[in-house]
Amino acid sequence: MTNNSIRIPSGQMQDVLHKLFLKHGFSEVKARILAKVHTESTLDGVNSHGINRVPLFIEYVEKGVVKVDAEAELSETFGNIERWDGHLGPGIINALKCTNRAVELAKLLGMGMVALRNTNHWMRGGTYGWLAADAACISIIFTNTKANMPPWGGKDSRIGNNPFIVSIPREEGHHVVLDMAMSQFAFGKIHDYKLRGEKLPYPGGWDEHNELSDDPEKILANERGLPIGYWKGSALSMILDMLVTLLSAGDSTRTIAAKEFETGISQVYLCIYPEIFSDRNLQEKLLDEIVEYTHDVEPMHPGDKTYYPGERAWHNRARNLKEGIPVNKEVWQRVIKLAEA
Repeated sequence: MTNNSIRIPSGQMQDVLHKLFLKHGFSEVKARILAKVHTESTLDGVNSHGINRVPLFIEYVEKGVVKVDAEAELSETFGNIERWDGHLGPGIINALKCTNRAVELAKLLGMGMVALRNTNHWMRGGTYGWLAADAACISIIFTNTKANMPPWGGKDSRIGNNPFIVSIPREEGHHVVLDMAMSQFAFGKIHDYKLRGEKLPYPGGWDEHNELSDDPEKILANERGLPIGYWKGSALSMILDMLVTLLSAGDSTRTIAAKEFETGISQVYLCIYPEIFSDRNLQEKLLDEIVEYTHDVEPMHPGDKTYYPGERAWHNRARNLKEGIPVNKEVWQRVIKLAEA
């Protein structure tokens, strides 16, 4: 918690968001889904892609970038592979629909893939990894974005930070969920540091003098993020953009970057149903071995602790359900005004 933060009960946040989305023309069902997903992301500690993105989402709705009544529909089917068109509907609604369809295909055929084009920002990509894991499926999910990173060795942004999600179900809901952008810091996270008036813990992009910087304002001014692993992250970003564009027959980062707003993005939802192997006990044992081996390590510094991907999320959720969700005061007041205006 910081001086410019307050704690909001999750039920209150969900009610305010529900009212806000209804006000902007969403149906009762869609408004409740959107409110639930934004609240749960914030509850898990991902404010950057939860409550903090709500004002921008509403701006996109008001400008007609997000089509309130549209949602994804099946375009082509090839057995356990399908292509869908998002019709520029709300990214969360489209992503939930496509994740559920990929799970359905996986449970029917062992593996299912849905490639989605012409959609909008899905907010927290991990939402769909958790959804697949709760449905007992392994998932590999990714998206492209507008250009917000220079390819390694270049000056101007030409590649996206293209979030990549992998989830693996575990017993009692303690799933493994990797949710990462191809930039060292997701841009929403950089905005978080800016809101708190803090520097990044490590360099996160380039400033106006082409120097690596930990200053969020300087990075955001140019939108030139630092790829993870330098040249390796740059290459991985390109590969993900190629895959998602080819599989969905949708827009690439190049095409998205030419638009006034970040819209018409392309995504892939791949699910595998591990129950087909009929060795669930062995799978759980192998996962436990890996988790225990990485937990059982001497800390680099006193008080340090190692976590597997997704572990912090359910720790955050338990604490925030009990104490309330930490939210930036200015962001919360802005959301309240949007809901009441």
